[in-house]
Amino acid sequence: MQELLQKIVEKNKELTNLGAVANYIPELDKANKNALGICVMDMEGNQFCYGECGTRFTIQSISKIISLMLAILDNGEEYVFSKVGMEPSGDPFNSIRKLETSSRKKPYNPLINAGAIAVASMIKGKNVRERFQRLLDFTRKITEDETVDVNYKIYCGESETGDRNRAMGYFLKGEGIIEGNVEEALDIYFKQCSMEVTVYTIAKLGLFLANDGVLSNGERVISTRLSRIVKTLMVTCGMYDESGEFAVRVGMPSKSGVGGGIVSVVPKKMGIGVYGPSLDKKGNSIAGAGVLEDLAKELDLSIF
Repeated sequence: MQELLQKIVEKNKELTNLGAVANYIPELDKANKNALGICVMDMEGNQFCYGECGTRFTIQSISKIISLMLAILDNGEEYVFSKVGMEPSGDPFNSIRKLETSSRKKPYNPLINAGAIAVASMIKGKNVRERFQRLLDFTRKITEDETVDVNYKIYCGESETGDRNRAMGYFLKGEGIIEGNVEEALDIYFKQCSMEVTVYTIAKLGLFLANDGVLSNGERVISTRLSRIVKTLMVTCGMYDESGEFAVRVGMPSKSGVGGGIVSVVPKKMGIGVYGPSLDKKGNSIAGAGVLEDLAKELDLSIF
């Protein structure tokens, strides 16, 4: 496995030159464009890593699957999906267009920005600090990584440049999708996107979902049904408006973030984390997607 990972990463490194690091959030543009790394963890406890494995990066939209799990634990599946849909949008992750033109007004799914802001508003706690702390603690628990914390430089950049997200939040408030304080929901959302991780962290997240919501110590944190809901949404919506093509090419439930990370799940087998901050035009790691495609082909990992 180690030799295979080395071969695949070295092969795909040239793809980093075809993309660009995210620059619309201050600090993200400081990432090394040519960085590329992967971590694979299997159900037997084996761990294989190659490339930029120790580099810390912000989790960004990968956090949306974590906040969704906690929101459903807090409120129940029926309530969450009464406010947010389950369908692919076909639009960029930060699009606001269909919020107003759609007859149903609610966000198409929880993995686009509008849906994730609505989900963040559902996390419970007596104040905004406690609500985010619960999300941070939940993230640390399911990734089995106590080092996860907020990068406050990125958080400040997210907040300062988040005008489009604020517009979505207030639109959702006007439509009754967000019932609480909009600024609190946005603050939770900006902070969750700014949590710092490594490929080990997100591979562990993938392994948690591969094991249907059970930690390595045998503790069940979420139900099998909730794990399946999350993995299904990852297949249909996890790679933004490239999700269909990615499902055909790679065939693993996956979620990307503009920090360069992608988490992938091979049900009952393994969790995979990749990092490559050079992004394609859809906002996905261009070399990371190439690594996952090659790995899926070599090991026949597609769920289809």
